[in-house]
Amino acid sequence: MKENKYFWVCTAPSSRTHRERLAQGLVMGLAAWLCMPLPAHTQTRPEHASIQPPPRAAHKHTPAKPRPQNSTTRPLKAAPAGVSLNTALTQAWAQEAAARLQLDPLWIDKTLSQAKRLPSIEKLVLPHSNPSAKNWAAYRARFVEPIRVQAGARFWQTHRSALERAEREYGVPASVIVGIIGVETLYGQNTGSFRIIDALSTLAFHFPSAHPRAAERQAFFRSELEQFLLLTSRSAADPLAIRGSYAGAMGLPQFMPSSWARFAVDFDGDGRVDLFGSPSDAIGSVANYLKAFQWRSGMPTHYPVTLVPGQTDMDTLLAPDILPTFSVHSFTTKGASLQGDALQHTGPLALIELRNGNESPSYVAGTENFYAITRYNWSSYYAMAVIELAEAVAREVGNIK
Repeated sequence: MKENKYFWVCTAPSSRTHRERLAQGLVMGLAAWLCMPLPAHTQTRPEHASIQPPPRAAHKHTPAKPRPQNSTTRPLKAAPAGVSLNTALTQAWAQEAAARLQLDPLWIDKTLSQAKRLPSIEKLVLPHSNPSAKNWAAYRARFVEPIRVQAGARFWQTHRSALERAEREYGVPASVIVGIIGVETLYGQNTGSFRIIDALSTLAFHFPSAHPRAAERQAFFRSELEQFLLLTSRSAADPLAIRGSYAGAMGLPQFMPSSWARFAVDFDGDGRVDLFGSPSDAIGSVANYLKAFQWRSGMPTHYPVTLVPGQTDMDTLLAPDILPTFSVHSFTTKGASLQGDALQHTGPLALIELRNGNESPSYVAGTENFYAITRYNWSSYYAMAVIELAEAVAREVGNIK
């Protein structure tokens, strides 16, 4: 997902109704921020980002029982055949894109002529309409469970050196990196079965008009399709052979093409970026992504918070949604009680609401690092699942020692 890497198809529904009021401003702010130059890093990078299809038998895993998947990896069954996308619209777009991207127009046209429109994808990107879907306890149970925790511990042990180096170079805890890869793909076991060319082409040219932000989303996916064509052209990879999520996300960390181009790194030093077959590249790329989105070394992701009914200014505290906005002083004067280390926190905080269906919501005080995880996927449910899986795997690794 995390729509963005940013994966713009969220793993969980928005945590609050306030999100719709802020969505446009946040999207524009993110787009502007992404255009800023990224900090330099020490790892080897190719001159141009490229993409490689997953090699056969790239990963060896102990077979696991089928589990419910997150939105970036389901379904695991073979994708439907779909119908041809070779239309006057795609042909005209191919000519325009080829001129702008300086790519062979015949190659783009031939590639798109073999893409398929998949109606199942059009349904998957529509927002959830079931209010009961906002259930943190149910959502958590999908990701913080024994099979994923044990797989995470094995992944950590196997790739301990790369995780420790990523933590040193980027300041992102190994546990958080492990948590993201675990939530995204169960450590490479479920990277998606859709052809990326089908997924991106479907959403680029047939994004459902029923979506409240259809025009914006369609423009996003056309941009991602361009990035995918650039990546495959530069690396001479077959664009018809690469598979991933229904949103077009790829590899162990489920990067969108634009994120692959911006944030993927050659962390194992073999001269190419491989997020399918190199766990080290995936580890370094996730860390690089979070650092680029202002991860702060040593800062907690959240603190416990106590709300007193009738004495908490909920409207004001929830208005900024998950964006950290309040100082500790303003946070507490509005009725959100903090204890211990939280009172010494120097950065802004956000009141994070996690609904539990018909039960009372859960609340935490989110920091800038909580917000950084939501840049991977704009969902507080997703961020908290990553954090709690990270903690559970860290405890398991500690127990194994």
